[in-house]
Amino acid sequence: CRSQVEGVDAPDRNDEYLFYQALVGSWPAGLAEPVAPPELVPRLKDYMAKATREAKVHTSWITANEGYDQAVARFVEEALTGPRAREFLTRFVPFQRRVAHAGMINSLAQLVLKVASPGVPDFYQGTELWDLSLVDPDNRRPVDYGHRAAALAELEPWLDDRAPKPPAEQAAAVADWLANWPDGRIKLFVTACGLRLRRSAPDLFLSGAYVPLAVEGERADHAVAFARRLGDEWVVAVVPRLVAPLSASKSALPVGVAVWGDTVVRLPGECTASAFRNAFTREPVPATPGAEGSAVRLADALGVC
Repeated sequence: CRSQVEGVDAPDRNDEYLFYQALVGSWPAGLAEPVAPPELVPRLKDYMAKATREAKVHTSWITANEGYDQAVARFVEEALTGPRAREFLTRFVPFQRRVAHAGMINSLAQLVLKVASPGVPDFYQGTELWDLSLVDPDNRRPVDYGHRAAALAELEPWLDDRAPKPPAEQAAAVADWLANWPDGRIKLFVTACGLRLRRSAPDLFLSGAYVPLAVEGERADHAVAFARRLGDEWVVAVVPRLVAPLSASKSALPVGVAVWGDTVVRLPGECTASAFRNAFTREPVPATPGAEGSAVRLADALGVC
């Protein structure tokens, strides 16, 4: 449904590719039906108008090319609601779901890194759950704080260290939130756990040293690890990276011995802990002594029932 404006394709190939990228990123999490939500169409129209004008190739804010602008807007609407939209979206949605699943894992990994890294973690309003906003003004839409408060209240029994759930029960709950990740509870839970961990050890996170850790073994290129240390107090952060090739199933999680095999995080000699506690599942994570110092198996650190 491209058209010609003054002898130029509208949208041109770069702008069309940008639209597909934006569509992948803004498609609602978990939406499997090949039907675009009505509110998505004007959002993407506004996004493409801003992007093409700021690119200043065929149009701009100062010298707007109304013909090109209108043609791009028609393209967006036809792609999402036109006669061939269902045919296009039927092919698009399976691809988007694969990308979104990997994006979910990357998002949770980045969240852990942000919470554990030196400095003060910054959270943009509304990002406690999945935030699929585009650039302004899309990212200035009102935040549903009531929904977030209700979701946090639902998670509260699993966050309360004063009356902790048994580790097996806690791990089963985390596994359920991961399986149902589109509802956003897993991101809210990781956020709340991380911030409460920081609150429980403020000196460690504000003043503790940053200690990079080596990852060794067959999947060493697929994980990042570091520690925060203050005296005898240690926190170790481990996250997966480059997750797409880690499992045969496109919807599987990068967890357990089948994925990580003999891969380990090597701990420095001054770390004498024999075990850690998983901040999310409350399960013990053993640190195994060895000739080169203690090590934590990624199959133990990144495992959920």
